[in-house]
Amino acid sequence: MRILIANDQHWPMKSGVATAARTMAQGLAENGHTVMVVAPSQTGRGYKEVDENYEITRIRSFGLTFRKNFRVSVTYDREMRRILNEFKPDVVHVHTQFTVGLGILRAAVHQGIPVVATNHVMPDNMIKNIKILAPVSRPFSYILTEYGALLYRGAKRIVMPTKSAIELFNTDRIEAPALAISNGINLDRFKPGKPKPELFTKFKIPRDKTLITYIGRVDEEKHIHIMVQALELLRWSGKDFHAVIVGDGNARERLDELISTLQLEDHVTFTGLVSDDDLVQLHRIGDIYVMPSPTELQCLAMLEAMASGKPVVAVDAGALGELCITGKNGHLIAVDDIEAMAKALVDLLDHPKKRATYAKNSVKIAKKHDVKVVIPEFEKLYERVIEENQQSQQLDQ
Repeated sequence: MRILIANDQHWPMKSGVATAARTMAQGLAENGHTVMVVAPSQTGRGYKEVDENYEITRIRSFGLTFRKNFRVSVTYDREMRRILNEFKPDVVHVHTQFTVGLGILRAAVHQGIPVVATNHVMPDNMIKNIKILAPVSRPFSYILTEYGALLYRGAKRIVMPTKSAIELFNTDRIEAPALAISNGINLDRFKPGKPKPELFTKFKIPRDKTLITYIGRVDEEKHIHIMVQALELLRWSGKDFHAVIVGDGNARERLDELISTLQLEDHVTFTGLVSDDDLVQLHRIGDIYVMPSPTELQCLAMLEAMASGKPVVAVDAGALGELCITGKNGHLIAVDDIEAMAKALVDLLDHPKKRATYAKNSVKIAKKHDVKVVIPEFEKLYERVIEENQQSQQLDQ
């Protein structure tokens, strides 16, 4: 099968969408399919490259000053048609609602190629990420929702990573059926194990503390400031801990100021963006993983932490309740409840045996999202929409 994946956020960009698309591309290629990803250029000019076992066609792009590591492509219909004509895909899978996704969608529908579309984001996420849009958040959210509906109208199926995501998104005006299939994670990479000793020195992480980690985008909508304020309560209660925040984004400056104000400099380490290998090791280094974000449609970062054998503390919003189960693998708390987060962390800090039990349960839950389980589901979906498309074309002749 020849599969074209269109994605405006792709490796080496660090985001859940980029990770999901790359994991899918690698998994499909490993199963013997010919895969090509269309994504924005990292240099501005168009070019092609190979990422392990699949090809990436990079489209001309420009950077955004208000969003780190994000590039927008300038797409033209003739360019999208040329890409499709040269690659000749059996099916197209669109992962984003921006220029690359919409451009490929239009061209594929025009050429009679079946399209599957995955939704990874909610409009509110984008608005909170772009401060300049705050005064017009409501109309802009409406525009984005309408734009998403425009994208979905051309697709044969809409895929969302969780059942909660489908419930959160208004699919009433979308003609294509919606179904839930996990984004999937690579359990060959993310699994329990001892981190490399040199990692502590490299990132200046203390070896003698219980480590609380957050790994993901350091952007405003992630509400990492709530975690930081909970850490202040831990310090006042005399708990022995150290927090490691892995990633970068538009909230970094604000968090630096908050940490300084709360005098937590000796209790928090920022690593910034890290390599893929270091990411795996940093998931292993922590003792407790925290996800304070209220806008997750799945949360691959937390799944990776769970697969690495970590108990979790997460907020009861989005799809996080499908992964974090109070009393089984962690604590699910109310959104932005600083005291509840501190209380949950204290419980795990004070009870190492409970942490160990929760860690084992996290691994069990994560196994359901193994890419080796997820990829066959997408293969069956592709085969189904290809067959339906062929039948439809025969009826039209």
